[in-house]
Amino acid sequence: MNSPSPSLPAAEPTLPTTPLPAHAVEVRGLTKTYKAAGRAPAKEALKGIDLAIPRGSLFGLLGPNGAGKSTLINILAGLVNKTGGEARIWGRDIDREARASRAAIGVVPQELNIDPFFTPRELLNLQAGLYGVPKSERITEDLLKAVGLQDKADAYARTLSGGMRRRLMVAKAMVHSPPVLVLDEPTAGVDIELRQMLWEQVRALNRAGTTVLLTTHYLQEAEELCDTIAIINHGQVVAMDSTKALLRRLDSKALVIQLDRDLTSVPAGLDGWQIELPEPRRLVVRYKPSRTRVGDVLAAIQAAGLTIQDLSTVETDLEDIFLQLTRGSHDAEAGDPTLLPGSRR
Repeated sequence: MNSPSPSLPAAEPTLPTTPLPAHAVEVRGLTKTYKAAGRAPAKEALKGIDLAIPRGSLFGLLGPNGAGKSTLINILAGLVNKTGGEARIWGRDIDREARASRAAIGVVPQELNIDPFFTPRELLNLQAGLYGVPKSERITEDLLKAVGLQDKADAYARTLSGGMRRRLMVAKAMVHSPPVLVLDEPTAGVDIELRQMLWEQVRALNRAGTTVLLTTHYLQEAEELCDTIAIINHGQVVAMDSTKALLRRLDSKALVIQLDRDLTSVPAGLDGWQIELPEPRRLVVRYKPSRTRVGDVLAAIQAAGLTIQDLSTVETDLEDIFLQLTRGSHDAEAGDPTLLPGSRR
């Protein structure tokens, strides 16, 4: 793998000097109802969302397709009008202080909306101009260096690879040095090396003080990167906590036991336990740590006349929690949208 690329410039918001807010983004009672169109009935996309994203956090927003994530992001970005409730970005109300709130946020959308006949340098300068950044204060060259596009600065965007365009999108969102950066599925469809490079840049940006809001379908990615996570489903927040606290929430653990001989079935003495036999010499015992001690599991195995050669434990991961909180009625829908790319059943 290539050595990590230079980090993106730290966020230096050009907003008026005010005390730093405790929360980079605050949402209270946010609702959005799309009006009926033709035969399609009205759709309530957001149902009273409450959300508080701490300043300086790397915050994950997860949910199945159609849960309301994109609607929420588009409202924050000023692309969709809310139906009710309040939203503040960096302490600025998105309605009463629309200009200031938009200056405080940069959004990297899923779609690659880049004019193919502009060069990266021209695109960044144009975007900076749209945000009213004076030429003397633009950080175009720093951004190009940070995303590894210095040598492509004057090439037409249409000649860039998909990975290069994705990196250019990140730079484009940072031209006005916003204190809040939203990444909407930024690594969907990119290769592993590019994904790691992007996340190294995001971590560096976060360490420098930028609050990052990430939506992703790669649950392992969210578990590794995010310090705080909210899970949204059917337009409602069904869980929000630190990543560690969420992982502790699911009271489930698995003990994988390697035996000294083959089995054709689970011994009768272990009928009261939740046990699987995936291989002739391997038992998987699932139990609740709050109710059962691992010593009790081992004692039951030995009492059944089995000899343990080796054992290991499997901890709860974010996918388990995600599926538990969002499965419900979604399992009955076509395609089962809880089966996310990169997930395992």
